[in-house]
Amino acid sequence: MLAKLEIKGTIELVTGMHIGGSSAFAAIGAVDSPVVRDTLSDLPMIPGSSLKGKIRTLLAKRYSETLLYPEKPDDDDERIKRLFGSAGGKGKMKASRLIFSDMIISNMESLKSVGVSSATEVKFENSIGRLSVVANPRQIERTIRGSKFDFSIIYNVEDEKETAEDIKLLAEGFKLLEYDYLGGHGSRGYGKVKFENIDVNTVIGEINENILSECKKLIKEVGC
Repeated sequence: MLAKLEIKGTIELVTGMHIGGSSAFAAIGAVDSPVVRDTLSDLPMIPGSSLKGKIRTLLAKRYSETLLYPEKPDDDDERIKRLFGSAGGKGKMKASRLIFSDMIISNMESLKSVGVSSATEVKFENSIGRLSVVANPRQIERTIRGSKFDFSIIYNVEDEKETAEDIKLLAEGFKLLEYDYLGGHGSRGYGKVKFENIDVNTVIGEINENILSECKKLIKEVGC
């Protein structure tokens, strides 16, 4: 029987975040590196692919047999490939059990109520050559700290016996991300996030109530 779970929650930015958008056309004086935005609302967004890719990468390193990332996603731990998918070799392709949706900033009105006029800020940075002492100034746009993004992840139940283990792995990915960063320039303080109000519920079909209760317990440990 077809069954799907939905994992919902909120990502809050603890520091400014930069996930780059297109700068194919930039007027004179424009920001060198703008953030990606939703086309209809023009508000900052987090592509689902960015969140999925970051969590998978962190988990791949966490379960790697060396201190380095696996060379290819197909070399990831079997549990990671089962959850996130794998191109594999001929006849070995695995579809992802997870569907990540794009996220648009969800608390813009709340930010405006405390005097914030824009969801982004421009950070001026300057790199200086050690030998030439030539400055290379640049402007990087960031989504401001305090911004919140509601997220929704669909989990396809393919084997009920593996569901709790899969959700535990995803929850571990959330926790790893809280101690890492999302987007670019993380080593300079960008992109620190925290997860809030996470829950999981059945949206299609049915699964064993004990398994669902275990999934809820595992996922709610994130952000506590």
